Amino acid sequence: MLWGGHEGGLELRKRASGALALHGRFPYGKRAVLSDGGRTGRPRKEVIAPRAFSYRVERPEEDIHLLIGHSYDRPLASRGAGTLELADSDDALTFTANITTEMQEVSYVDDFLRTMRAGLIVGISPGFRIPPQRAEPNAEKVEEEDPAEGTALIRTIFAALLYELSVVTRPAYDETQIEERNWQPARKPARTGVYSPYGGPVRWR
Repeated sequence: MLWGGHEGGLELRKRASGALALHGRFPYGKRAVLSDGGRTGRPRKEVIAPRAFSYRVERPEEDIHLLIGHSYDRPLASRGAGTLELADSDDALTFTANITTEMQEVSYVDDFLRTMRAGLIVGISPGFRIPPQRAEPNAEKVEEEDPAEGTALIRTIFAALLYELSVVTRPAYDETQIEERNWQPARKPARTGVYSPYGGPVRWR
């Protein structure tokens, strides 16, 4: 599982029933700095393109969870349980989670609510997988950063399988997963190619 992160907005509102409505927003098109490159490497950045998560988000039968810190042992809501609503747009993926009064009595949920109210839970981080190349050959691309901006390698994700969203203290990618991924810039264009419907790189023949 790969993890992304952004300090998207989190808002908590109390309903008349006593349940809490947790609203969150993960914006698309923002560059996340995954690594500064250390002493000898190159910086790595990642961008999740608009509607990159649409494959599973647009299928209500696909269960998606809201977790604390990417832990399935600490769920807050899920689409399968009818307590998580998702809305996708070109700007952002937004969600509303219904935290029932029963869930509020669970110790880890109570800890989360106290931590959030203290201002220590500030980010939203999606847990996702890149689809197999045979299913979507242009799910991602890697490019050189504009020399005027820096020397980073920039990965753009156009299609990904979203399994969960997490509330986190510091949105970031898992460094071990990053190191296992292939960070090679896209090849220079050849003479003929096929355009990706996801807006990804040209797949050259």
